[in-house]
Amino acid sequence: MCEKINSTTPWQELTTGGTIYNAGNAREFKTGDWRSSKPVFISEKCKQCGLCFPVCPDDAIVVNQDQKREDFNYDYCKGCGICAKVCPFGAIEMKEV
Repeated sequence: MCEKINSTTPWQELTTGGTIYNAGNAREFKTGDWRSSKPVFISEKCKQCGLCFPVCPDDAIVVNQDQKREDFNYDYCKGCGICAKVCPFGAIEMKEV
């Protein structure tokens, strides 16, 4: 096993990572602590257009029974910022953690 990993380390010497053992297990792993930036929901600016929640790769944007967008589920949000990029109303701002 390789003691130091850098850009010249052969892939054969890398440890296994990101192994998925079965489908549908994302809710078992709270990954929100990974983020370095955090989306902030500004409800006053939100027009409930529905553009943000389908693009969230972590399903961290909560939609209630009335199909209204609510605040983020920060237990799973990794802070990628895709939601902020697609929001045409500026209702999501990214902030450093």
